[in-house]
Amino acid sequence: MKMENMAKGDEVSNQQIIFRDFVTGFPKESDMILSSSKIRLEVLEGSKAILVKNLYLSCDPYLRSRMNRIPPGYIPSFTPGSPLQGFGVSKIIDSGHPEFKEGELVWGVTGWEEYSLLTLIDGDKLSTLFKIKYTDVPLSFYTGLLGMAGFSAYAGFHEMCAPKKGDYVYVSAASGGVGQLVGQFAKLMGCYVVGSAGSNEKVNLLKNKFGYDEAFNYKEEYDLNEALKRYFPEGIDIYFENVGGKMLDAVLPNMRDHGRIVVCGMISQYNLEKPEGVHNLFSILVKRVRMEGFMVFEHYHLYPQFLELTHQYIKEGKIFYVEDTVEGLEKGPEALIGLFTGSNIGKQVVVVAHE
Repeated sequence: MKMENMAKGDEVSNQQIIFRDFVTGFPKESDMILSSSKIRLEVLEGSKAILVKNLYLSCDPYLRSRMNRIPPGYIPSFTPGSPLQGFGVSKIIDSGHPEFKEGELVWGVTGWEEYSLLTLIDGDKLSTLFKIKYTDVPLSFYTGLLGMAGFSAYAGFHEMCAPKKGDYVYVSAASGGVGQLVGQFAKLMGCYVVGSAGSNEKVNLLKNKFGYDEAFNYKEEYDLNEALKRYFPEGIDIYFENVGGKMLDAVLPNMRDHGRIVVCGMISQYNLEKPEGVHNLFSILVKRVRMEGFMVFEHYHLYPQFLELTHQYIKEGKIFYVEDTVEGLEKGPEALIGLFTGSNIGKQVVVVAHE
């Protein structure tokens, strides 16, 4: 899937993943249709649009919420009959925008298609494009480690959790695109870190690759509350929430006084028609726990400092990252659905084309 030599102004085929219709319950591959249209490789004169060739697409759990008829509130639902959208890495083919030039590499929200015509809207964080500064790392890292997932881990942990050396930290969905980095950031701060994942292979990855102090397979635990007591006999200072439901319910009574819970996601709830109830909320009161959700785009002003720090960590070998890649846009629907069955090992990436 090497990029073809196309001239500006050529009309070419544009393979797309089209959102068929709103989804109830667990999504299916048939909810996403592989289609093809035509696109001209140029931006209309006078337009500030940016035409990009998509290279890598990020599969993220939040995309499921955009398949609902009622939007999640912070981002619009997908439009039936139009391509899916999500974070990706792209190369600019043509640009009418004064801040972006042909040939530059960028990451941001793009279409699930070979070519996308992007419009940047002032004040709209979801249309923000970041120029790729460092190319001495795999470009795919900008779908995860140096993109939205990594920045979510950084902003969620450092800015929201108020961590300090010696804190007891628990991370759910710890081997995913965000979780694998939260644990490593916590270890670099001198915290004690435990993660949970859905297979023994992922548990071994957490302990042997990412440096977690302990990890467990939640599917093998009959009683999550007892499992957390075993790994945190003195309680949890920080819980980085990626799962929700029964996991959150088990965490609450195991929090220490003045503990902090930051909610990054709740993947266990996305496909349920009726979300699970949480019964241990009284623990928030008696333990004076602070629980807060966050949206990564509210912290975009911190991205430059995150990039410099994390790039340095990569060069020094202090951070490791695992990707699960599939080749070909047509594999996108299968890869996305696989997030909800735990079939991916590490950050799920779809390779559209190699630069």
